[in-house]
Amino acid sequence: RLQMQVRGSKFVKFQELRIQEMSDQVPVGSIPRSLTVNVYGENTRACAPGDVIRVTGVFVPLMRSGFKQIAGGLVSEVYLEAHHIENVNMGADGPLGMEDELTDEEVELVSQDNFYELLAYSIAPEIYGHLDVKKSLLLSLVGGVDKTTNGMKIRGCINILLMGDPGVAKSQLLSYVDRLAVRSQYTTGRGSSGVGLTAAVMKDPVTGEMVLEGGALVLADRGICCIDEFDKMLEADRTAIHEVMEQQTISIAKAGIMTTLNARVSIIAAANPAFGRYNPKKSIEQNVDLPAALISRFDMIWLIQDKPDREGDRRLAEHITYVHMQGHEPEKKGMKPLDMKLIRRYIAICKRKQPVVEEKLRERLVEMYVDLRKDARTNKDSMFTSPRSLLAVIRMSTALARLRLADTVHAGDIEEAIRLVEACKASLRPEQQQQRYRASPIDQAFAVIRDLYHATSGDDRAVPVQEALNKCLSRGIPEEAVQQCVDMYIANGVI
Repeated sequence: RLQMQVRGSKFVKFQELRIQEMSDQVPVGSIPRSLTVNVYGENTRACAPGDVIRVTGVFVPLMRSGFKQIAGGLVSEVYLEAHHIENVNMGADGPLGMEDELTDEEVELVSQDNFYELLAYSIAPEIYGHLDVKKSLLLSLVGGVDKTTNGMKIRGCINILLMGDPGVAKSQLLSYVDRLAVRSQYTTGRGSSGVGLTAAVMKDPVTGEMVLEGGALVLADRGICCIDEFDKMLEADRTAIHEVMEQQTISIAKAGIMTTLNARVSIIAAANPAFGRYNPKKSIEQNVDLPAALISRFDMIWLIQDKPDREGDRRLAEHITYVHMQGHEPEKKGMKPLDMKLIRRYIAICKRKQPVVEEKLRERLVEMYVDLRKDARTNKDSMFTSPRSLLAVIRMSTALARLRLADTVHAGDIEEAIRLVEACKASLRPEQQQQRYRASPIDQAFAVIRDLYHATSGDDRAVPVQEALNKCLSRGIPEEAVQQCVDMYIANGVI
């Protein structure tokens, strides 16, 4: 009888992986196929759950013995013995390859003044309008900067809730973000349980021990998790993501396993109002029908309403029919949608920046937060405002600085973040409240030009028209309003 000599043996590292077919490569009418991979030596720990990998190896039959061999006959299961594993989607911590660097033409494109607008326009260009919503989705893809001080962590991920009437392309926006993100998971409210989102306890077929198997939020670590039909999710399952949305971790105490899993993920959810369509006669809380603890964890909540408007409906119908017949979106004046691969590479480059907020901008942030709280006190139709709203503005301003590939946050980044927060809060107000709170586009253009003028120095202070136009367009002010503003200046003899 042979006995193993442990002291004279050489041990190698071993890992068993379970890989699954990519969802976009699954044959029609089929379910994703999976395969067992055995990894030895240096190839172990080359990937993490949720990674997209390319495996090179050989198929080896799995030898059975005893009754299983008799029952199986000549049919044998196979596994893949890996010789090399290549991680296709390196995260923000991975090295940039030569193929990730921008070419000279792309650098020239990135340096344009309206590149922020162009990036937002390139997100789901087949969907008409919703430019501010697309900008917020872009900021969520880029993300803010994580802060860790004395063991306390402040998340940098930006969570967004899209709520609106049926047929306003919420699911299409989520689907495009899922395809655009390097690392993402897509799930629906009814098709998800609390265990499926966080982690499940399984029995390891090799060792027989109880092990944890990560859910959608763990697999999307350092990425995006899109949850459609968020309002259809059961309340018990919805509470499972509270910890993830703020602490970015999942604490587990099951079957003798007590551990904490990382889930550094941005959650983008889509939901319908409680009554199917938004009811303006009901309050915001009654329409949203989500607990305050969950609402405060979303940095932005957008209400997309389907309002009858003859001119808007005509433009929307023209856009839909053009896309249906031509197979692509119509080109906007001076705006050609960017390729998805270029957007993905540019976002990967942006994520390597760690911008900081300058001390001189602190007063503006304090002033903004006080105004938000005052608005919440005086206006009963205002959305719930908490200190998390201030952190949301900081996160979005750092994401805007990342988009500029800058190391510091400028005043313009904070102003744009405040504008987006005010825009999403305005979308939640009834129509009469919006008319009372929103300034006209011409007044907004005057304010932008005035701010640009005060920012200049010297005896012959002047603001270039093109600079003012680009600044106004980045704030969502139409070009016609800027032109009317300039005409008024000319008529009054200012210029």
